[in-house]
Amino acid sequence: MDRAKVRLYVDHPLGAGQTVPLDRDQANYLFNVMRMTPGDAVALFNGRDGEWRAEVVTGNKRNGVLACVGQSAPQSDPPDLWLIFAPIKKARTDFIVEKAAEMGARRIVPVMTDYTNSERVRVDRLQAHCVEAAEQCGGTYVPEVAEPLRLDRVLADWPEGRQLMFCDESLVGGSAGLPDIRGPWGILIGPEGGFSEAERARLRGLDYAHPVALGPRILRADTAAVAAMTLWQDALGDWS
Repeated sequence: MDRAKVRLYVDHPLGAGQTVPLDRDQANYLFNVMRMTPGDAVALFNGRDGEWRAEVVTGNKRNGVLACVGQSAPQSDPPDLWLIFAPIKKARTDFIVEKAAEMGARRIVPVMTDYTNSERVRVDRLQAHCVEAAEQCGGTYVPEVAEPLRLDRVLADWPEGRQLMFCDESLVGGSAGLPDIRGPWGILIGPEGGFSEAERARLRGLDYAHPVALGPRILRADTAAVAAMTLWQDALGDWS
């Protein structure tokens, strides 16, 4: 079965013969922007049931109905990897979230550190960026964006058995040092000003936290997030 070129995330069960109602924004996109008509094919996914080929039954700029024809791809979940990062400027925070969704994060956690400059985080907007990234990259999973938390709270509630890749800018120029431990992980990226000495000392005292370097130069926070996820995916994730 040929896969449809237009992909759409829907919060609705998918299955053979299932009809899917569209909200106003989805209908506007399909019928006003993409100029679709009855019988045209759309690829649907909901993060649970894989990707399904659907066809337009009815539609206008305000609403519409699609009908599932057949599954075009099975559900494919990413590794159990969390990206934990300190929010920075709006556009660069958006970039981090979009790339995390594309590169296979399962959960995205904004954290407030001692040197975090950005205090306002719109979780709904970041979640929408995750949906858009999944639609564009062919994924069938949309990572959850958590509500912002203080870093000390995240560490206090850290789940047993989950490792933490702590990207420590003070190790610049050293080796990556990522241990070969399979299972659940998190990646921690600091703010533009780096981690405070108190934060670094606490992280180094945790048996599940593994300090790593990201090459011979100090990277911007958004670049560091992509570099860290690339390193982890290549060594321990679904790229290896």
